[in-house]
Amino acid sequence: MDDRRRASPEAWAEDARLRFEALYERQASWDVPFAQPAIVELAARGLIRGTVLDAGCGSGENALHLAGLGFDVWGVDVAPSAVARARESARRRGLPAARFLVGDALSLEVLGMEFGTVVDSGLFHALTDAEREAYVEALARATRPGGLLHILCFSDRQPGDDGPRRISDAELRTAFVRGWTVRSIEPARFRTNIHGPEGAAAWLATVERTARSRESGDSGG
Repeated sequence: MDDRRRASPEAWAEDARLRFEALYERQASWDVPFAQPAIVELAARGLIRGTVLDAGCGSGENALHLAGLGFDVWGVDVAPSAVARARESARRRGLPAARFLVGDALSLEVLGMEFGTVVDSGLFHALTDAEREAYVEALARATRPGGLLHILCFSDRQPGDDGPRRISDAELRTAFVRGWTVRSIEPARFRTNIHGPEGAAAWLATVERTARSRESGDSGG
């Protein structure tokens, strides 16, 4: 794991907060004013279950869409300005079932909750290898057995090098070997402010939590 995180998780979270706050100040490229179509489709297909966590929720459009469908949704993001915008949108739209917290997605255990569905739209591809390892462990603690994790991330099929790191099918499968079952990895599109109306090439991975890390003795990854 990253030396910064071993030495001081608080310092790591503060570094992430500063980085993402700066991006939101310049209007982050991923901060579109609507729910990602891939997330909308998941709900239409009945693949959202129980209480939902939106990890790295940003300004909350995916969480707000799901709350509008009747789900209880918690959004967590390290950037206070994004969370403030999400809270204001929830208030303005009359959606009390959408609740937003400032928090570190690599330390989800502080929520003290387990979720039936976790949605990650654009966080997985923003993490380093060490951060990703910690994140998968955090997801394992926050997702109940039988719960679903949906990850929408940039694909290695997207040409060029603008935007975040590209993720391969193999990287997704490797990240979720122990305590998880990969149900599907499908080509999708990730809508942004810079990639035209069709968005960027993406993967939509659906992964089921199949064991509790503390009960099974695995690392949650």
